[in-house]
Amino acid sequence: MTFTFKDIFKSSFLENVSTISVLDMALALLLSFAVGLFIFFVYKKVYAGVMYSANFGLTLIALCMITALVILAVTSNVVLSLGMVGALSIVRFRTAIKEPSDIVFLFWSIAAGIVLAAGFIPLAIIGSLFIGLILIVFSQQKTLDRPYILVLHCEDSNAEKEAHMFVETKVKRLSLKSKSVAQGYIELNYEVRLKDSETDFINELAEISGVSNVIMVSYNGDYMS
Repeated sequence: MTFTFKDIFKSSFLENVSTISVLDMALALLLSFAVGLFIFFVYKKVYAGVMYSANFGLTLIALCMITALVILAVTSNVVLSLGMVGALSIVRFRTAIKEPSDIVFLFWSIAAGIVLAAGFIPLAIIGSLFIGLILIVFSQQKTLDRPYILVLHCEDSNAEKEAHMFVETKVKRLSLKSKSVAQGYIELNYEVRLKDSETDFINELAEISGVSNVIMVSYNGDYMS
C-alpha cells in the first residue's frame, strides 16, 4: 500500500492551499502596501513631535500588510480563525508609545489592513483618503494661541524686572510658573502666548544687561534660544 504526500496529512492542510487565489493574495498585498505607504506619508507630513522616527513609519506599512495577510487566512477557514484568535490573545506588546498621535496611526494601519482583506476595497481607499485629508488640514492650522515656556537666567533683581517688563510688552499673555534663586543667579520660568508669529523679541531679550540665557520651548517641542 502506497501513501501519497496528501495521505500523510489527514487534516485539510493541503486543501487550504487553493482556498485563496493567487490573484486575491497579490491584490490584497499590493493594495495594503499602497494604503500603508499613504499612511506613512501622512504620518511624516503631520508629525509634530520632538524626534521623528523613520522606523515607525516603516512599521505602519508592514503592519497594514501583515494585518491583511492575517485576515485573508482567517476569512478562508472558520476553524483557523478560532485558533488564530487564541494564539494572538497571548501576544503582549510593552513598547511605550511616546506620542498620542502614534496610536491613531497604528489603529489606522490595522483597520485598513482588515478592511482591505475583508474585500471592502472602496471603503478602505476612500476612508484612508478622507482620514489623511482631515489630519493634514488640521495639522496645518497654526494657532497663535499656542503656549510656550520661556526660561530666563538673570544675574540680579534689576535684570529680572527689566526682562519681565520687556517680555510683558511683546507677548499676548505672560504667566510666571516658577522661580529659582541662588547666589548671583535667578531662573524664571514663564508661560507665554504670542501676539503673532514673530519671535525676534527673543534676540532683543538676550541682549538686555544682566540676562545671561534665554530659552523658549513650545509644548510640542519646538525650540528657540
